[in-house]
Amino acid sequence: MLTQHLLPAMRHVSGNMFIFQQNSAPAHRAREMIELLSRASPDFIGPEMWPPNSPDLNPVDYSIWSVMEERVYQQHTQNTDELRQRLVTVWKDLEQHGY
Repeated sequence: MLTQHLLPAMRHVSGNMFIFQQNSAPAHRAREMIELLSRASPDFIGPEMWPPNSPDLNPVDYSIWSVMEERVYQQHTQNTDELRQRLVTVWKDLEQHGY
């Protein structure tokens, strides 16, 4: 399904200008899946860069990431280095509150 439908659809919409990242679901961490996506997608973010599976991340996932996503993707991202830098910049620019 991934190679026959999803990746071709993504290429149709954006050429090779997309970054593919998955969550930590067990099926997404399978060695064969990682190898396939490393070959088949231009800037695959592998599991070594995924955040650890921690309940402490859930508040960030549901509140901060939506804000960050909106700000990060205001401009088209060319590659993983640019995405990484933009994420760091947006994170640093977020207003921090001590609770």
